[in-house]
Amino acid sequence: MGEGLARDAANFVPLSPLNFLVRAAAVYPQRTALIHGDLRQTWAQTYERCRQFASALTKLGIKRGDVVAVMAPNIPALYEAHFGVPMAGATLLALNTRLDADTTAYILDHSETKVLLCDREFSDLMSDVLPKLANKIIVIDINDPVYAGAGDALGEIDYEQLLASGDPAFEMLMPEDEWDNISLNYTSGTTGRPKGALYSHRATYLNAMGNMVSAGMRLQSTYLWTLPMFHCNGWCFPWTLAMIAGTNVCLRRVEPKAIFAAIQDHHVEYFCAAPVVLTMLAHAPKEHRFTPDWTVQVMTGGAAPPAALIAAMAELSIEVAHLYGLTETLGPSVICAWHDEWNELSLDEQAKLKSRIGVRKNTMEDAMVVDSHTMAPVPWDGKTIGELVMRGNTVMKGYLKNPEATAQAFHGGWFHSGDLVVVHPDGYFEVKDRLKDIVISGGENISTVEVEGVLYRHPAVLEAAVVAMPHEKWGETPCAFVTLKDGAQASSDDIIKFCREHLAGFKVPHKIVFSTLPKTSTGKIQKFVLREQARELGVN
Repeated sequence: MGEGLARDAANFVPLSPLNFLVRAAAVYPQRTALIHGDLRQTWAQTYERCRQFASALTKLGIKRGDVVAVMAPNIPALYEAHFGVPMAGATLLALNTRLDADTTAYILDHSETKVLLCDREFSDLMSDVLPKLANKIIVIDINDPVYAGAGDALGEIDYEQLLASGDPAFEMLMPEDEWDNISLNYTSGTTGRPKGALYSHRATYLNAMGNMVSAGMRLQSTYLWTLPMFHCNGWCFPWTLAMIAGTNVCLRRVEPKAIFAAIQDHHVEYFCAAPVVLTMLAHAPKEHRFTPDWTVQVMTGGAAPPAALIAAMAELSIEVAHLYGLTETLGPSVICAWHDEWNELSLDEQAKLKSRIGVRKNTMEDAMVVDSHTMAPVPWDGKTIGELVMRGNTVMKGYLKNPEATAQAFHGGWFHSGDLVVVHPDGYFEVKDRLKDIVISGGENISTVEVEGVLYRHPAVLEAAVVAMPHEKWGETPCAFVTLKDGAQASSDDIIKFCREHLAGFKVPHKIVFSTLPKTSTGKIQKFVLREQARELGVN
């Protein structure tokens, strides 16, 4: 059946999220696309500016496959780059604003970046980076009117001058193949040099649609930019917002007062944030808080939000959706899909369910938990630990210039997450640990996530992280790093006693270290730093 039928321009067009912008500008031209300070920019204006951007880049000599990097916070220029750069056929590299000069220089050289747009807040950093580069690149300054300070200008022109040189009627370059690169995102590099994960037009198109379905987003919703756009391209939400012709509320500083003010002023309905940001909101001064009379949904990932934190958010009319993903899966690829009947459960029971990462997103083709050696699926008993593996169109193309790492990540036809997970009888996943984070004490596996969950329940604990510490008798024992709430007091003995009341004896931390926890730019706790500290503590 269907012999002789072939792909034709009439029935096959390469998928690209660029078309979301084209449609938004055509159907909702006067709808507000971007809010930033006093700026109110429509979708028609955004489309025109992105075409100017693409035209100007072409005039600079940018061609298909070239990399254009942006060093900026969540401001309109970075949002426009998600369309303007690929409209020129180029690949977008949104740089992590919190990396050091050496790592940033490595990324720019490794990616062979041709043009760099730099917000002047980061002029000092880039002044250290540029001399380290093997190849000279074109630098364009971004002068954000919302930014009070101003570093030195590094380029010959700024972003607005660049756009002015472009043609607003520029005919954008759509991908020749939906497998073409649209963006490049580097991993956090916690165990070595960061790796560059390449995303395709097809993958980002599908993931952007999956965001809308998974989050239950309505058309023309308002979204607050608390998640860095440099993190997996903001989990592909720049393209999702164009698809739904929604409103992007930009935010340079992720601070509780600014977040609550934005929710109140712009009737924000959705935002994404790491649990650390939710913790900031839960403990914000009362005078900074705002409790809306509508429900705001926050999508969080990076670590399981403690039950107490989910309950605190509910009191602020903020509903927490727990997601799970990695740079290699374009951000969230698993979501705790909610069942209406769960609303009848107690808040504590609901929080326990939400702490699970859930099931694969609609746009992830398959996900399962397996024995890493045999690839055999583990039983759905909520106890047997295996590695979460995934496959689908929303997995990265691979690592740039790193075929060995790509082959290892895709071994057996699956993407290997490196996360230790159990499957509950209802098919929902729950992360127990990273492969390298599990504590093996006297032959017993201890989930650091479980221990951390208990620590978070202590009334004096603001943040907690548990890692393995060497032990002469047991091989390893749990070591807990704890940050106390402002004004709270608790001793090591207090916390250990609390843990003994809620954990099996062998799972109780042998040592409590009070400190500020080191974090990545996206709010994830840097356990590799803590493991090194614990190693020294164990030796001593």
